[in-house]
Amino acid sequence: MAINSRKILLSACMVLLVMLALFAGYVQVTLSWSYSKGERAGYLQKFSQKGWLCKTWEGEMQMIPAPGVLPEKFLFSVRDDAVAMQLNAAMGKKISVSYEQHKGVPTTCFGESEYFVTSVKPSE
Repeated sequence: MAINSRKILLSACMVLLVMLALFAGYVQVTLSWSYSKGERAGYLQKFSQKGWLCKTWEGEMQMIPAPGVLPEKFLFSVRDDAVAMQLNAAMGKKISVSYEQHKGVPTTCFGESEYFVTSVKPSE
């Protein structure tokens, strides 16, 4: 009887390990493979570090496409602390950011948005 319960426990642990490995692989693929890349320009209006357990840098940029047109908001996340420091220094200024879009990231521990800013340049 003890051998059967030990086999069941070992099997359950193996299934759990396989599920964790598959989840880790999925996370790695979604964070390393980019669905799209691009650049956007606008005024950085909000940038902060958020989260209870997983602290992520989250920002909001106001994009003004043409005079008389309603502005559009671009919500983004930042994973690199050096880029986050550049964005903090550019608060309220017109900037241009390069970003990558990562679809299917499973949790908000990596960022609340699917758009991850990779670099920033001042526009003014």
